[in-house]
Amino acid sequence: MSPTAPPARRLLHAPPVAASPFPYHPGSLLSASDLSLEGVSHILARATALENQDPLVRDRILAKRRVALLFYESSTRTRTSFELAAKGLGADTTLVSSLSSSIEKGETLKDTGLTLRALGAETIILRHNSSGAAWLLEAETRLPVLNAGDGMHEHPTQALLDLRTILAHLRPGVEAVTSETLAGVTVSIVGDILHSRVARSNMLLLPRLGARVLLCGPKELLPELAAQAGPGIAIERDFEAALRQSQAVMMLRIQAERLAGLQLDLDEYKANYQLTGLRLAAHAPAAIVMHPGPIIRGLEVTAGVADGPQSVILEQVRNGVAIRMAVVERALLATEPGGRA
Repeated sequence: MSPTAPPARRLLHAPPVAASPFPYHPGSLLSASDLSLEGVSHILARATALENQDPLVRDRILAKRRVALLFYESSTRTRTSFELAAKGLGADTTLVSSLSSSIEKGETLKDTGLTLRALGAETIILRHNSSGAAWLLEAETRLPVLNAGDGMHEHPTQALLDLRTILAHLRPGVEAVTSETLAGVTVSIVGDILHSRVARSNMLLLPRLGARVLLCGPKELLPELAAQAGPGIAIERDFEAALRQSQAVMMLRIQAERLAGLQLDLDEYKANYQLTGLRLAAHAPAAIVMHPGPIIRGLEVTAGVADGPQSVILEQVRNGVAIRMAVVERALLATEPGGRA
């Protein structure tokens, strides 16, 4: 591996040890559960510091370090923001997609990962259509792996950028989070929760800060079992009742690519669960409106809501770059097993 920053810088930026024992490498981020609240606070603080730093200074932090983006699924926001984040720190990036590599010839994830390591990649950012793929890749390569979405499982950096967006509006100035930081805050997550890795990572993160998470959607897309996912999580089938309780509303698209033959009446879905301007004004006139993208305008939200004054959707996108700068820095400056850095 190439040399890291000077020892003083390593000590300054070294993150707290992950709360979960599962990642092999302390720089990996596979799940929202990997981070202690101290670790979450570290990432939030570094995101702000890096965002505000002189770009000519910032791009020396990871100068010439090698970052591989391994994407088996299409992506706009996540892929681009990870790439901009890494480059903003001075790292060299390479994109490997399933349509422009040996993956389409049948190469396994293990062999692709080992090849990238042999080529000099020092961390791998992975998006994959199979749940658990990030854990497999980390176990086989022993590199720091950043989970950019694995199947229907998790998307931890999305939960972190969502948290940063929520804090900016509901707890401005707060970065050092505790189990009480979001006490009294209700976040409703609405739509296709069954297939949503974004929902799962937020369900793992937000209640640990004291938030109440309301899940809202039809039974086909939200089984009753979801209410048992953990403390602070409940189901509310009545969308308007959920809105009346919410300070933040996170709308999700229906993931048609994962429905596997499940038939939905879209007109009925829109009648019951579409966020319209009238619904928002009547039941949650002060709530922020969130969406991880891509948005299907006219289905889960109307264009007026997506572009309206309560929408923080583009703020989420901007926060993604800052959060991912902090996460990429953490991946490459964390101490490795055996004491190397």
